[in-house]
Formats: sequence, C-alpha cells, structure tokens
Amino acid sequence: MDWKIMLATFATIFIAELGDKTQIATMIVSAKSRAPFSVILGSLLAFGLSTIIAVGVGHVLGEFFPERLIKIISGIAFLVLGALIITGKI
Repeated sequence: MDWKIMLATFATIFIAELGDKTQIATMIVSAKSRAPFSVILGSLLAFGLSTIIAVGVGHVLGEFFPERLIKIISGIAFLVLGALIITGKI
C-alpha cells in the first residue's frame, strides 16, 4: 500500500466533504430517524459504493486516455454543470 497516496486521498476527500450536501442530508436523516448506527452504516455503504465506482471508472479512463485530457474534460463538464445550475436549467 502506498501510504502517501492513501493519506493524500483521505485528506482531500475529508476536506472536500466537510459541510457538503451529502453531510447535511446525513445529519437530517440522523435527526429524523433517531437511529444513528443505521445512518452511519447506510452512509458508509453508500459512500463506499460510490467510491468503488469512481475508482473503477477512473482506472479504466486512465488506461485509455492521457491524464491531461481527462482533466480538461472534467473541467469543462464542471463549468457546464455550474452554468446550468446558475441559470436554473438543472
């Protein structure tokens, strides 16, 4: 295991997820359900599955396309989605 990559990934995801809509939704479900352990398990499984999918897709894309192209496409997609959200089309 590459501990440097693992720690960098942990720090990046941890900081990025602080206060995002997923965390807020999890707090709301926890407050309504009064079942914190079920919420923890559901959240961990959901985040784990979405992470497995992201890593798998990223690995496959990395095999076929150069990293720079993936970054450019990701940046364009981010900007387009942001513009659509701002204009109320999404």
